Amino acid sequence: MPLDGSYIPGFDRGELRLDSFALNKPSRLHKGGIVSTADKVIVNLCPTGMVPRRAKVPAVPITPEEIAADVRRCRDAGAAMVHLHARDDNEEPTWHPERFAEICDAVASVAPDLVLVVTTSGRNWSELDKRSASVRIGGPAKPEMASLTLGSMNFASGPSVNSPETIAGLAAAMREHNVVPELEIFDVGMANYANFLIERGILTGPHYCNILLGSRGTADVSAANAAAILASLPTDTTWAFAGIGRSQLAANTLALSLGGHVRVGLEDNPYYDWADRSPATNPRLVERVVRIAAELGREPMTPEEARKTIGLPSVDRAIA
Repeated sequence: MPLDGSYIPGFDRGELRLDSFALNKPSRLHKGGIVSTADKVIVNLCPTGMVPRRAKVPAVPITPEEIAADVRRCRDAGAAMVHLHARDDNEEPTWHPERFAEICDAVASVAPDLVLVVTTSGRNWSELDKRSASVRIGGPAKPEMASLTLGSMNFASGPSVNSPETIAGLAAAMREHNVVPELEIFDVGMANYANFLIERGILTGPHYCNILLGSRGTADVSAANAAAILASLPTDTTWAFAGIGRSQLAANTLALSLGGHVRVGLEDNPYYDWADRSPATNPRLVERVVRIAAELGREPMTPEEARKTIGLPSVDRAIA
């Protein structure tokens, strides 16, 4: 048995295989310092969410114009994707497709190359027609992806219920409108359920998932939880780690180290430094994760590189 810390119990007996983990394996720098796509990282921005309010999170963007301006700054800093929630003028979450269309149009007008993702969250409403309204947006700023949470769970503020019927209904709506699911996985059971849905033909490729760690009631950020979830993901899944609250930086750094991608933004984390509760902004959070990635030899992907990695078709938006 080696004594240098590299020993993993069971590995010498073939019971554990490192290549069984569904890692996005980064390659090394090519000669001349050219970074291959496999070395790069997708930065997925979540700027607004449903929970942050300006009283506690002063920099959270609310109106379509504010969201677009913030997204443009984050695009300049290295973001390739944006995961959008809609709020009304009173900061309350809304499901109305007209508001989503305003936000998507505003974002596409200032960052037309970004991968556009919309939420189908059911934290504030459960009806399938309301939850799927965002995927029915048409026109040049039509969303390419939409969130699909693969199970129910408890957040600190209350439950998020995602019944099997609702999950299947949302997946069907996405297929109908040519929107790719952005799978949201909070524990290993949801990863297992993704495989079940694929076997039943409810989910079809390509497969991209956010693994959200650190939420009270679901998986914490730990090596054991990360390994268990990654080992259970469907084959050929492109994955990213997100961290809730103080777990964001740890989850992002872990993903970068393992060759994965990252989700970052004020939806998940209001503070830049949890020790002194200094407020974060979306651009600062993106800049920090890009800086850490650079220390690990990884550059942010462009939106088109992200599409190729995930398996999305190219998009040429002409916004009037």
